[in-house]
Amino acid sequence: QVQLVESGGGLVQPGGSLRLSCAASGSIFSINVMGWYRQAPGKERELVAAITSGGPTNYADSVKGRFTISRDNAKNTVYLQMNSLKPEDTALYYCNADIRMYGLEYQLGYRDYWGQGTQVTVSS
Repeated sequence: QVQLVESGGGLVQPGGSLRLSCAASGSIFSINVMGWYRQAPGKERELVAAITSGGPTNYADSVKGRFTISRDNAKNTVYLQMNSLKPEDTALYYCNADIRMYGLEYQLGYRDYWGQGTQVTVSS
């Protein structure tokens, strides 16, 4: 089985920074796209940023210039560096990854996996 474990959330003042991490573990053959989504109360889950195994990235317009996504392929880990945080960035942040597993499940191809979420609260 595969697990995605996030860390790094917390409470920060407006203008502050946080760094989220998400490590994938299990019988992983390869990981294609890794990304971060967020969901604020009463709102739909939205893409924050994504990165392919080769490095190209994609960001929501609301975070461009403030957030940076990166990954360590050797560690199956994705990071989200969040700077100049605003109260509207407050949400539950989820890690997402397209993963292909070893063994019998290899033939199933890439499947979507989610972490349990980590809370980010931006408030004075």
